[in-house]
Amino acid sequence: MAADNITLARPYAEAVFRRAQETGQTEQWSAMLRLLASIMEQDEAKALADHPMLSAETLQSVFLEVMGNQLTAEGKNLVRVLVENKRLAVLPEIHSLFEVLRKEAEGQIQVSVRTAFPLSESEKSGLSEVLGRHLGKRVELAVAEDTTLIGGVEVRAGDLVIDGSVRGKLNRLTSELQF
Repeated sequence: MAADNITLARPYAEAVFRRAQETGQTEQWSAMLRLLASIMEQDEAKALADHPMLSAETLQSVFLEVMGNQLTAEGKNLVRVLVENKRLAVLPEIHSLFEVLRKEAEGQIQVSVRTAFPLSESEKSGLSEVLGRHLGKRVELAVAEDTTLIGGVEVRAGDLVIDGSVRGKLNRLTSELQF
């Protein structure tokens, strides 16, 4: 996710999440946003959204027609607002941010772990347990291997970053030696 798109998407995701909570429809909104995001990830939809000769009314009409009856009235309104504000392209980011908010409200947190070497199931379980105690939430791990780390792990949970990688340590040492 590009930082600019996240910044643009955040107010929409937060507003939709608040509305979903008010109406008790977080699951329904989650499904609608997942579908909308998957459509906007298609090259054809991106081309339509970026087409300079396509009016907002036509784009909105085409998009809502593709969605058929899979959107509620409020879901259709979201599409209208995004089209009017030229923000249709940030639907994938809106969906991602909405899911983060939903999981946080449910006491869960998505933690990204990058590791230089594969982790065993017991290592994943132990890491999840320790992070869960530290963060006070149920942890959902997303583990990815990244050989550029050289060794160790890098953990990201929201704004928290724990860089225990060899590459991170080398970068910090390099910075300290330059001053």
